[in-house]
Amino acid sequence: MTPDQYCQEKAAQSGSSFYYAFLFLPPERRRAITALYAFCREVDDVVDECTESSVARMKLAWWRTQVDALFKGHAEHPVMKALAPHIQPYGLQERQLYAVIEGMEMDLDHDRYADWAALRKYCWHAAGVVGEMSAAIFGPSTPDTLAYARHLGIAFQLTNIIRDVGDDARRGRIYLPQEDLARFGVTTTEIMQGMYTDRYTELMKFETERAREHYRAAMRALPNAERRAQRPGLMMAAIYATLLDEIERDRWHVLDQRISLTPIRKFWLAWRTWVSGGRGVVKRLAK
Repeated sequence: MTPDQYCQEKAAQSGSSFYYAFLFLPPERRRAITALYAFCREVDDVVDECTESSVARMKLAWWRTQVDALFKGHAEHPVMKALAPHIQPYGLQERQLYAVIEGMEMDLDHDRYADWAALRKYCWHAAGVVGEMSAAIFGPSTPDTLAYARHLGIAFQLTNIIRDVGDDARRGRIYLPQEDLARFGVTTTEIMQGMYTDRYTELMKFETERAREHYRAAMRALPNAERRAQRPGLMMAAIYATLLDEIERDRWHVLDQRISLTPIRKFWLAWRTWVSGGRGVVKRLAK
């Protein structure tokens, strides 16, 4: 199995919405973004699969050595070998890959976030910086494009957090800021026990609007001239924003179930965004 094949299997097995966007890219850019996604999956799996935090820390420390090796020109792991040819052409930076690992380390250090500032920092490490690197792979990027990518990554991460409130609570994690819970009178115990209340609904409305603020900021930051090049990100935006709509339509019943879109619906949203040049999703999400 070649390094590229390894990354392709890693991406396909994940079932992520990101995979649908990759299908429409030219071969070289598709290989680059698939390798980047595989790296993100590898380090994320460390935290998800290791029951002992000490073991997870050791594995993440090992991945730091792999990033170092990559930028010194002697990549070892298949993912890093697949990523190596794309570092220079797309301007990917060592600090950006380290930032992704730091986001995973934050999951080992924190199972609560005091306020939005703390959670926003986590969201940038977990997804915002990935958005920056992805935008650079999709096409030439300006400061406005990078701002678009950061906002979009944070919007995606917030959508994931809203979707996974119940799953995360069962693992002892509550990502929703503690200051927000206090503001709406929702207790940690209520979240842990899966209690639906009017206070919970108001809290989730607030968090959903925060995510939509970042979708709006992303769409408004994206220059029209770069919209076609950034269509893969817009395809993901169409999928994630539709998922957020579905969660709201179901009144945020995410404490005891996982709400998701079918694969065919994801593909349809991706295809429609691609053929329209992203015009529809930009218009819809910028409102």
